[in-house]
Amino acid sequence: MPLPVPVPVLPEGIDPAWLPPEAFRPLGARRTLIRGSGPLVETVHGEVADACRRFGGEVVRDDDGTAAPYDLVLCRAAGPEDLGDEGFAWERADGTTTVTASGPRGLLYGLFHVVRLGEDAFRGEQPREVHRPAVALRMLDHWDNVAVHPVMGQVERGYAGGSLFWRDGRARGELERVRAYGRLLAACGVNAVCVNNVNVHATEARLLTDRLGEVADIAAALRPYGVRTHLSVTFAAPVLLGGPATADPLDASVRAWWADAAARVYAAIPDFGGFVVKADSEGQPGPFAYGRSHADGANALAAALAPHGGTVHWRAFVYDHRQDWRDRTTDRARAAYDHFAPLDGEFADNAVLQVKHGPMDFQVREPVSPVLGAMPRTRLAVEVQATQEYTGQQRHVCWLGPMWSEALRFRPDGDAGGCVGEVARGGLVAVSNVGDDPFWTGHPLAQANLYTFGRLAWRPDDDPRRILGEWIGLTFPSAPERLVTGLRAVLHGSWRTYEKYTAPLGVGFMVQPGHHYGPSVDGYEYSPWGTYHFADRDGVGVDRSAATGTGYAAQYGTAWAEVYESPGSCPDELLLFFHHVPYGHVLHSGKTVIQHIYDSHFEGVEETEEALRVWEGLADLVAPARHARVAERYAEQLRSAREWRDQVNSYFLRKSGVPDERGRTVY
Repeated sequence: MPLPVPVPVLPEGIDPAWLPPEAFRPLGARRTLIRGSGPLVETVHGEVADACRRFGGEVVRDDDGTAAPYDLVLCRAAGPEDLGDEGFAWERADGTTTVTASGPRGLLYGLFHVVRLGEDAFRGEQPREVHRPAVALRMLDHWDNVAVHPVMGQVERGYAGGSLFWRDGRARGELERVRAYGRLLAACGVNAVCVNNVNVHATEARLLTDRLGEVADIAAALRPYGVRTHLSVTFAAPVLLGGPATADPLDASVRAWWADAAARVYAAIPDFGGFVVKADSEGQPGPFAYGRSHADGANALAAALAPHGGTVHWRAFVYDHRQDWRDRTTDRARAAYDHFAPLDGEFADNAVLQVKHGPMDFQVREPVSPVLGAMPRTRLAVEVQATQEYTGQQRHVCWLGPMWSEALRFRPDGDAGGCVGEVARGGLVAVSNVGDDPFWTGHPLAQANLYTFGRLAWRPDDDPRRILGEWIGLTFPSAPERLVTGLRAVLHGSWRTYEKYTAPLGVGFMVQPGHHYGPSVDGYEYSPWGTYHFADRDGVGVDRSAATGTGYAAQYGTAWAEVYESPGSCPDELLLFFHHVPYGHVLHSGKTVIQHIYDSHFEGVEETEEALRVWEGLADLVAPARHARVAERYAEQLRSAREWRDQVNSYFLRKSGVPDERGRTVY
C-alpha cells in the first residue's frame, strides 16, 4: 500500500492563509474511505490522515465494502461519465457524502471542495453535482528574479518580501514552503506557476540550460498538488546561451536549438507546462529585429514544445515605450490590437496569446482590451494583476474580485457573442502577489485577491461576493457574525474606494514614475511611456474617438464602438479614457466632471477612515499579529488617500479655476 504524502509543515510564524487546521475539523472528525491509486491520490490520503490525526477521525484505504458505513467516500475510478482530469462529482445520500473523479487532480479538487463546504458537506441529502473547471489553464506568473535586479529587486513589482524560489542569485531551497504554496493554490483551483520574471535577464536565461536542475526541484515540490511548472525564457536565448549567432525564428539552426532546449527541459521535468515569452516589449528582444512577425516568433517556440505537449504563452504587451509625448496621433492603447489582430489564425495550436485584460497596464479602471474580441481563430489567455502595482501595492486594501469579474463577464460583441471568460480558451493568468512574507501577500487581506483569482479562473461567471464569503469562512473558521460582517464591510467596496481617491473616470496613470506608488498627477505627462491625461485649462482626457481622436474606439465591435465613440453614450467611469471633455461636462450622474473629481476624492478618504474604524473594532476577534499588520497598513492607506485627495483636487482646481461647490478645503 503506497504511503500517504505528508501535509507540508509550515515554518513557525508563517500564516496558514485559507488552509488553517481548523478548516479541516468537519472532515477530520469523521470516517473516510479513499479508493484509487496514483501520486495525487496519496496527497489526498495525506490530507485526510492529517485531519483525522488532529480531530479524531479515521481514514481507510480501498476496503472490500465490509467496513461500511463511512461519512465520506473519496473515489477515483472510471464511471458512466468522463469527468476529465480535473472534474469531480459529489453527492450525499443515506448519511454518506461521496466524491468521485476520473482523474487524480479531480479527486484533489473534490477533497478541497468538501473542505470549503465544512459541516454543510455532511448535512441532509444532496443530489449529484458535477464540477469541472471552465478554463483548462489557471496560472500564476511570478515576476521573481534569480539575481537581485539593481532597480526592481528580487521580485519585480513585488510587495510581499522576497521570492519563494530564489534569493541572491541562487535557488532558495526552502522547498517545504514551496510545497505549502502549491497546496494553497490547489485549494483555490490554480494549476500552473511560472517561476521567474517575464523580463528575463542574463542569470535567469540560464534556468533553461545549466541551472535547469533548480527549476526541476521547484517542479518536484509543486507536483504533489497538481501544479505544473512553466518557465519564462528570453527570445534571444540561442544567442545568449552559446547557440547560433542569430535568434531569427525562421532560421533552421535556431529552430533546432529550441527543439534541443525543449527536449532537455522535458527530460528533467516530464510534466513541464511550457514557456512564457515577453518579446519586443519594453526593451526585451523579439522577432521584429529580424523582420519577422510575432506569429513567426511564437510558432518557432511552439514547434519545439509541441512533441512534448507543451504550450508557449506569448504576451501581447507590445507597444512603443519611446513615444513622443507631443504627438497626439500615437496611442499606446491601440498597440496590442494593431500588432496582433492582423495575425489572427496564424498562431500554432499550442501557442497562446496572453492579453492583458485592459489595453494599457492594469489600471484601476480601463476598458476591456479589444484584442479579446478580435481574434476568434487564436487561443487567447486573459492576464490580470494580483500584485497591486497600480492599486495600492498591498499597502492598501483593494479587493479586485469585482474588477476581474466585470472584465470576465464583458461581451466583446455585445449581446450577440460570448463573454471574455468564454473567449479565454488559452487560460486565465494572474501576476502573483505572493512573496516570502509571513502572511504570503504582505497585507493579510490581499490573500483574498489570490484566492478570488483561483476561484474565478475555475469558473469565470461565479459571483465574486460568494467567493469572498468562501475565503472568509476558510481563513477565519467559526468566525462570529461580527467578524464576518466587518470583513465584508472593509473588502466589498474597497476597489471603488481606491478608485475614488486616486484616478477619476478612467483617466489612469497619475502615479509617481518608476515605483508607481502615490500621486504625481503629471508624473508621466511629458514622458515617452504613452500614458497621458492631457489636462489643460479647458478640460481633461484623451480623445480616442474615431471621428476626431486616435481611432482606438473603432477597434471594438460595432456595439461597443458606438457606445464609446460619443461622450454622450460613453459610461461615466471610462469617460476620460475615451474623450477629452470640458470640466463643466455633465456626467450621467448629473454632476460635472470637476465636481465628480472633488466629491469622489473626499468620499474615498471618508470611506477609508470608516474602514479603519471598522478594522480597529475587530481587534478582539483577530489574531494579534494579523490585526496589527492590517492596522499598520490601514494607517499608511489613510495617509496616502489624503495625499491623493489633496494633490489631485488641488491640481484640477488650479487647472480649471472652478471651486468646489461644497466649499471644502482644496489647496
